Amino acid sequence: MKITHLILLLFLFFPMIKSDAQQKNYLIHTVAFYNFENLYDTINDANTRDDDWVYSSSYYRKKISNIARVISKIGTGENPNSPTIIGLAEAENRNVLEDLIKDPQIVNKDYGIVHFESPDRRGIDCSFLYQKKYFKPTSYANIPLLIYEKDTRPIKRKILEDDKEDSNEPDQTTKRIYTRDQILLTGFLDGEEMNFIVNHWPSRRGGEAISSLLREKAAALNVKIIDSLQKLNPDAKVITMGDLNDGPFNTSLKKVLKTKANKNDVQLLGMYNPMESIAKKGIGTIAFRDAWDVFDQIILTESLIRADYSTYKYWKAGIYNALFMVQTTGQYKGYGLRNTPTVPGFSDHFPVYIYLIKEKQ
Repeated sequence: MKITHLILLLFLFFPMIKSDAQQKNYLIHTVAFYNFENLYDTINDANTRDDDWVYSSSYYRKKISNIARVISKIGTGENPNSPTIIGLAEAENRNVLEDLIKDPQIVNKDYGIVHFESPDRRGIDCSFLYQKKYFKPTSYANIPLLIYEKDTRPIKRKILEDDKEDSNEPDQTTKRIYTRDQILLTGFLDGEEMNFIVNHWPSRRGGEAISSLLREKAAALNVKIIDSLQKLNPDAKVITMGDLNDGPFNTSLKKVLKTKANKNDVQLLGMYNPMESIAKKGIGTIAFRDAWDVFDQIILTESLIRADYSTYKYWKAGIYNALFMVQTTGQYKGYGLRNTPTVPGFSDHFPVYIYLIKEKQ
């Protein structure tokens, strides 16, 4: 095992270690999620609403480089390796992911790709990258989020032109609201079975209250997936992640997924949300009108927070918001450094991550 795959945790940093400051070695992996914000290619796709996001070759190359730079750095405060597993949102297709993993900043990580085309009308998909050296997929599937006009509260205002990008409008023929699928990835992390779900829940277009039922439907699909895994194995380790377009305190999380912020409150088969404690500190992954929220979240089943570190367990979580990703001047100072019409940025979202550790035998 290479030394870069080990971490030495001392008592001051990890409460499991005895008071005599005995040193223990742990294996560590970073699991992350990142919404790329409109990672489109240079080709106009007639089947999607990508007209405003057809990049020039130079713009596209710089956007790819920016995203790769972020991926190479996520979680490196405690783990020198970039994320072993990273869930992604807002990539247009598999081709942009193929270009991404070839970027010089991460090409040596030898990332594999799990990607499905979703029915989203903007043409943006969810996907996974995984380091082939450490994670071996055994199965993956895209599970459609089936929601229809009857599942929504009526929008009692005219849809504005700038809302049409992701407006939650139903198809006039099928009455279905086409949005992103949820992807389930199962495999072995250093020989230990893990399950990951990546999400990009329906937007708040039309208003938070009006659109909340859509995200509650998305949360219910998560519950269905997780329940099916736990019926097969009550100790299944499941990590669900994504841009949920809701914060940790919204109904979709607290009432549908039934997430808990305190480990001691998580019951058998329950869900722990480490992002809730981060949100309480006023730290966010996305800002709107100078208000921060944690839309990007990583949530874990109870099986990942038990105190036995003979197998991989959750250690801690964070938001990666390095200065180079942040707008430093002007009206949006402190926000994520977004694209402009002439200069590619990073994203309006900051990525989130967790560490999984187990004691080295």
